[in-house]
Amino acid sequence: MITGIYGILPADLDDDVLLSKAESALKGGLKTLQFRDKKSGYKRALKRALLLREFTKHYDAKFIINDSIQLAQASDADGVHLGRDDIADLASIRNDIGDTMMIGITCRADAVFAKLALEHGADYVSFGAVFGSRTKPEVPILGLPRLNKARQMFPDANICAIGGITTDNLASVKHAGATSAAVISGLFMANNIEKRAGELIEIWNKA
Repeated sequence: MITGIYGILPADLDDDVLLSKAESALKGGLKTLQFRDKKSGYKRALKRALLLREFTKHYDAKFIINDSIQLAQASDADGVHLGRDDIADLASIRNDIGDTMMIGITCRADAVFAKLALEHGADYVSFGAVFGSRTKPEVPILGLPRLNKARQMFPDANICAIGGITTDNLASVKHAGATSAAVISGLFMANNIEKRAGELIEIWNKA
């Protein structure tokens, strides 16, 4: 199960910058880290994923791969995060990868889709953008009331909130019913990533 602060590394970073940002966040206490790599080709992506996997093991954190079951399996990741196009095959994906690897599904604001994902074996569903997102400004804003409605519809589900989450609004996201909060620029664009990770974790724990 994924709870608390869910760090998603920015895409397309140089190797040194990627590893430095990841380690800083893990030093700050981050316990879930997602890696996205859509442009560098499989061999380079695997090399980077394996290095990040070692970091997450060292800091006792979960490692999630975005959008590639092959890469997740090859890097011994704890989970894979998939999109809407994968829902039709979710039952067979679960059968192929077994019960030990977590599956997360992006639902945006679609509760019907989230219900399907959960019924077909998703371990958590993500809703957002809760607030305006610098990373994906084209995604419609969900808002806290609809996040809370999702919690009411799925009282036992692991719900990950994403989109525009910062130290200023993090507590409200937890109060609205999120099990975890995914943060990209709110963590990895900070001047001191290690300190920011600690701040986010403290806010979440106190909320």
